[in-house]
Amino acid sequence: MGEEIDLVRALLTSQPRPASLAERRERLDAVASAYGVAPDIRFEPVSVGGCEAEWSLALGSDPSKVLFYFHGGGYCSGSIKSHRGMVGETGRAAKIRTLALAYRLAPENPFPAALDDATAAFEFLLAQGIDPNRIAIGGDSAGGGLSLALMQRLRDAKKPLPAAAWLVSPWVDLQMTGATIDSKAAIDPLIHRDYLEQLTANYLAGHDPRDPLVSPLHADLSGLPPVLVQVGSAETLLDDAVRIAGKLGASDVPTRLEVWPHMIHAWHLWSAKLTAGRQATQSAGRFIAEALGG
Repeated sequence: MGEEIDLVRALLTSQPRPASLAERRERLDAVASAYGVAPDIRFEPVSVGGCEAEWSLALGSDPSKVLFYFHGGGYCSGSIKSHRGMVGETGRAAKIRTLALAYRLAPENPFPAALDDATAAFEFLLAQGIDPNRIAIGGDSAGGGLSLALMQRLRDAKKPLPAAAWLVSPWVDLQMTGATIDSKAAIDPLIHRDYLEQLTANYLAGHDPRDPLVSPLHADLSGLPPVLVQVGSAETLLDDAVRIAGKLGASDVPTRLEVWPHMIHAWHLWSAKLTAGRQATQSAGRFIAEALGG
């Protein structure tokens, strides 16, 4: 397992860090999709509330059940392309359909644009006649925070909630108070404090970082559906994941935390080369399938 993650680390450090936002977006798409997607998963583009989105369906999966997914990238990068393999394979593992959303990115579209897009897309799913008890939401990094923000908004508006949520390496504290942001900096090849500070400035555009809709660590999390949190031990956002799992549990939300040894940020993206990535994807698939009555 150590040799496998070293190969991924080599991929991620094979080129200098991007200097511009445009380069960062291009680089994330390239490295996250480096191993392609399985040929037997069908992908279908769709427009949702003015945003691009994409359905996926693996052979034998149930199209009446949906994983609604938000990609990571600090609200400033990431795309359907970068996360296509991760989303499609999780849908396969859960034996359900997926919908990945290309929500608007900062700094061009700061908060609350991404949350507004997520809300509109969830309403799109309901308008398609999909029972909310047959919907799970998920996201990695910023997408994990966005998942929690969406559930807060739905709950507070007394609207239907999804049946479950899956959070991978979630970024839930834009004040960046977690100790592992510094203590894990030397071994995390992707996420560091200065990078997070840039992302925060772009996304918030002066908005309060303590707002529970941008930092769910400060939110009232009561009344949310069951949550699976997965995080690697070798990432700076480890404390974000551990703390949000603890807060969810303290709020009486059924919560499972999985800390995967030696894994880096959103390691599922490279499951084609990582046994632990495939195992974590299968674990997420079982959790989602059980929550949706599979």
